[in-house]
Amino acid sequence: MTITRQYSVTAILFAVLCGVTLSGCSSLALNGVPANRLPKWMLGEERASRQPINLIRLRQDPPAVYQLGPRDVLGIYIQGVLGSEELPPEVHFPVDSKLPPALGYPIPIREDGTLALPLITPVKISGMTLSQAEKEIRDTYLREGILVPGRDRILVTLMRKRTYQIVVVREDLGSQQSAQQGILIAGPSKRGNAFTVDLSAYENDVMHALAATGGLPGLDAKNEVLILRGTFADAQSRDGIIQEMVNFGPYNGSEDLVRKNPNVIRIPMRAEPNRPLTQLTEDDIILNTGDIVFIETREREVFYTGGVLQGREIPLPRDYDLDVLAAISLAGGSVSSGFTQGSLSGGGGGGIGGNSGRSALPPTQIVVLRRLPNGSTIPIKISLDRAFVDPSQRILIQPGDYVMLQYTPAEVLANMILGSISFQYFINRIQ
Repeated sequence: MTITRQYSVTAILFAVLCGVTLSGCSSLALNGVPANRLPKWMLGEERASRQPINLIRLRQDPPAVYQLGPRDVLGIYIQGVLGSEELPPEVHFPVDSKLPPALGYPIPIREDGTLALPLITPVKISGMTLSQAEKEIRDTYLREGILVPGRDRILVTLMRKRTYQIVVVREDLGSQQSAQQGILIAGPSKRGNAFTVDLSAYENDVMHALAATGGLPGLDAKNEVLILRGTFADAQSRDGIIQEMVNFGPYNGSEDLVRKNPNVIRIPMRAEPNRPLTQLTEDDIILNTGDIVFIETREREVFYTGGVLQGREIPLPRDYDLDVLAAISLAGGSVSSGFTQGSLSGGGGGGIGGNSGRSALPPTQIVVLRRLPNGSTIPIKISLDRAFVDPSQRILIQPGDYVMLQYTPAEVLANMILGSISFQYFINRIQ
């Protein structure tokens, strides 16, 4: 009898210790706002409903016939003025294989759109085609009496197209070009590369800039493209804006940059099917010398786990939604509820929550700590039992969420009682 009483006291002490341990785990349980009472703006944005935008929106529409502009280089032959009457015009094979061979002397179009030729006043040809420019040059020489009709042999060809120098900063791993292009060293880079690319006229757009530096944003990059304009006034401002991109801290990023800089254009690569990108115009995707195309990494799009779950940092999917049940499974937990056996695998926290063999009942309370736009956090309480039948309980996980799986007070008490009974039965079997 004494031995039995001794073991009974031991069982009671063990039950108390179990209760203390369970209470320690459940003491972290937060009295959050029920998920079904959250306002819509607090639920976060969906990703799965978005569809890829038409890639034609990233490319400008070139004219049917090439139109001349400043910095184009023309090959011009004017018999008796630019070229000897006895010798045929010189032939130049351009480096750009897209252009045919050019004839004559190289003459660049000046920044004011005019062409400086011998013996006549500058000729305005910006916006003209080659045939129109040739006719304008011929008419000018005839009008000013330099050439006579019948002896006005003039040839105008395109020797080199004007180009625009663009900087493409990519933090994703899709860029494989580094040896073929000049790399812009932008301070201590996190990863990826920065390229300087020269885009020809009517190819100076976002689509061609991406194609020249590795293609569309990879899965480890945000599904958006940022264009920074007017930031290359001098070398100091150029280095400053790149350094700002490199040194983005937690919860900063493209949203902060767009808000602070009115010269930043954000182009999402996926959009809601019923909300077309009407605000995106052709002028937005056309790039000029000094513009920066920035593709930002997704390394901050993660959520965290805790409670009886193993503490982890898990990346969020980019193009589809992850609800709270999927997040628990992804973190190594089990979404079995009620009296279903087996709560967790891979354990985490201390005490009874770290292993499914230590508790008779699994935890069924989920608390999601969500950061609001004003910087504060709000706890959202979710019942695992109700989440199976109530879609409003299966909220979508957002970047920066902290997902904790916990025991309810009833589960703490039930596990304490069941543990005490199990231990008493074990002692009796030994006895």
